[in-house]
Order: sequence, then structure tokens, then C-alpha cells
Amino acid sequence: MVKLTAEQRVALQEHPEGVACEDTETQRVYFLVDSEIHQRAIQALKRQQDREAIAEGLADMEAGRVVPLDQAFEEIRTRLELHDKR
Repeated sequence: MVKLTAEQRVALQEHPEGVACEDTETQRVYFLVDSEIHQRAIQALKRQQDREAIAEGLADMEAGRVVPLDQAFEEIRTRLELHDKR
């Protein structure tokens, strides 16, 4: 794990919501933030992605872009080669 510098620690104390940090070699910018804030942000993003996926699925259903469940299972079994070998 990388340790905070004194400069970063002071910046975080002054800006607890997070601090932009630039890599002087690559000029890439990173955001330094408390791990709890990071976890909440990741969870919020996941919830938003889930909502979007559900909305897309509902739109597909309403537009008739669906297949019967038995057919879907059969296609999955075929794709994964899970048919009975009797």
C-alpha cells in the first residue's frame, strides 16, 4: 500500500470530500478519497447500472424482444453443451 505524503494528508484534512493528485511524470490525474466515500460511490454506481439494466430489460419486454423461458434455457444448454448424453 502506498503511504500518504504530508502534503496529501494536509490536503485531505482541508478537503475531506477528496483531492485531485497529478502524477508529474505522466500528467495523469488521480482522485484521493477516503475509502468509505469510495465504497459508497462504487455502490451507488452499481445501483445505477442495475437500474439501467432493469429498465433496458423492461423496454425489451414491452417491445416484444423476448423468448419463452423454455427456449432460453434450451439455447443456454446448447451453447454450454449441457445436453443429456444418453
